[in-house]
Amino acid sequence: MVRIVERLVPDELWELFQRVVPETPSRPQGGGRRRHGDREVLAAIVFVVTSGCSWQQLPSASFGPSGATAHRRFSEWSKAKVWAKLHLLLLDEPGAQGEPDWSRCAIDSVHMRALKEVLTGPNPGDRGKCGSKIHLITKRSILPVSVGISGVNLRGSQAVLPFTKGIPPIRSRCGCRRREPGEAHAAKGCDYAHLRRWLREGGIAHRVARKGVESSQRLGRHRWTVERTMAWLAGCRLLHRRYERRAEHFLAFTCIACTPICWRRLTK
Repeated sequence: MVRIVERLVPDELWELFQRVVPETPSRPQGGGRRRHGDREVLAAIVFVVTSGCSWQQLPSASFGPSGATAHRRFSEWSKAKVWAKLHLLLLDEPGAQGEPDWSRCAIDSVHMRALKEVLTGPNPGDRGKCGSKIHLITKRSILPVSVGISGVNLRGSQAVLPFTKGIPPIRSRCGCRRREPGEAHAAKGCDYAHLRRWLREGGIAHRVARKGVESSQRLGRHRWTVERTMAWLAGCRLLHRRYERRAEHFLAFTCIACTPICWRRLTK
């Protein structure tokens, strides 16, 4: 049990997680069962996200807490926005060392099947079946700096503004925190005058392919960073299809999937 917990949650990552996790609630009346450690529960949550198993199928003999305990703790931490705080902390650490590279960013999205719940919609490319989208913005250093979800019927051009504004202020080596990239690369679906104007007014150089003018064969010269990050997110089987009904929990799963990507970059 100790080996698998240390493999999924290394010591350095656990030290960072302790800075954002809420304090353990006390029991004034005393008694009750012993509370499972946060590190074991965190390892169980990471295992569920990466393996794609249900909470009921979680092997409690390998981690200690049961699936119900891990899901209850996951709900508590999601309500306290622990995953967003951990993601920002993993971005601040390389930011103090001069990363991520703010010279350019890439914007893309990927869709999957979903249940008919919040932030879902009919997929026009899949016979109108219900689905969701994961929107991602990555820097030149392949770090995912902004992640969000929406219905699959939301156009990519409609997601550029809210998710670009959703980039958190990341720590820099010197000066104040920064959240605006130098350039923004997007596909032809974002070729609209109001988007170009909004990016230009925000001091962001737009690199959006023009419809009927530029060839689509060279779009991957700078957008390969977000495509590679999407491929890494596909390694988490829980994101292949959305079974989670609550939108905030599915967004938390996406943030957890981004954690090892940022962690590998930090340890290099």
